Amino acid sequence: MSDGDDTVLVTTEGRTGRITLNRPGALNSLTRPMVLRISAALTAWEHDPRVTQVLVVGAGERGLCAGGDIRAIHADARAGGTASVDFWRDEYRLNARIARYPKPYVALMDGIVMGGGVGISAHGSVRIVTERSRVAMPETGIGFVPDVGGTHLLARAPGELGTHLALTGAAIGAADALLCGLADHFVPARLLPELAADLAAAPVADVLPRYAVPAPEGELAGQREWIDHCYAADTVEAIVERLSRHGDPRAEQTAETILAKSPTALKVTLAAVRRARGLGSLERALEQEFRVSCAALRSPDLVEGIRAQVVDKDRTPRWSPAELAGVSDAEVERYFAPLGADRELRLVSRTDQR
Repeated sequence: MSDGDDTVLVTTEGRTGRITLNRPGALNSLTRPMVLRISAALTAWEHDPRVTQVLVVGAGERGLCAGGDIRAIHADARAGGTASVDFWRDEYRLNARIARYPKPYVALMDGIVMGGGVGISAHGSVRIVTERSRVAMPETGIGFVPDVGGTHLLARAPGELGTHLALTGAAIGAADALLCGLADHFVPARLLPELAADLAAAPVADVLPRYAVPAPEGELAGQREWIDHCYAADTVEAIVERLSRHGDPRAEQTAETILAKSPTALKVTLAAVRRARGLGSLERALEQEFRVSCAALRSPDLVEGIRAQVVDKDRTPRWSPAELAGVSDAEVERYFAPLGADRELRLVSRTDQR
């Protein structure tokens, strides 16, 4: 399967269809052509009896995928374009498809797995992390909101762990990814080449028990008391106040971390995660995220956040408004407003199919 584009390598190794994200210089960040190529491969393999499972890996040593190509999103937002909307539409469709793919979908979540990288891995049926895994939805730091089904995943994490990860954008290791439901198995990184080779000849259900071992101890399990208490508050302001007053130094530091993020993104993120809890399916959450992403594309904070973190790298974003108190309920609600029948993302969920 070749069209001259080597940003995604699509190969068949025995019984396994292998997808390799191949932009190591950009930490395998996703573009729309990459999303379409992955989707085309899944279509071909879904109806190919010779391919019984899919394996997704990232090229290079740094990670599976750092997310979407946010430099391209920055340029599009500054120009008032719609290329990002087209990208998200195809990307979110792919996320939903991965979640309901009829064959085992094995994702090696080694190294950095963030944003869009979570979307192409954490919805899979077999999600493998290593001691090098750093998994995150860091969108609030660039004036954006967790997407690619991230609000659905985080809403289902135990207690308020998902809210904590959504607002702070914190990167977590293997044990915490397992605890939060973002991964299924731990395999030492040095064994991944052997595991991948064995998948060419045998089903993942037969291969994995030979490699999976308990993960090293994580951090979040021991922080549940203050996380669950503080993040149960109704507003971002109240969450920050509880964190500041809790007494645990880690909670106080977390309050400072949150206050450095985009105030608008924080409030929209809290609303999005909490609404996702009541939406039921991944598809409904993706549809909500599509509305939110389209609204964010026209917000000043997305452009400013990417500028500060990625383009100029001065790490001093000038948020507008600069304070949580300046973000009204009406402004938050604007992010969830219907787009119009011809612009909405419409996905079929498992519930719809019954």
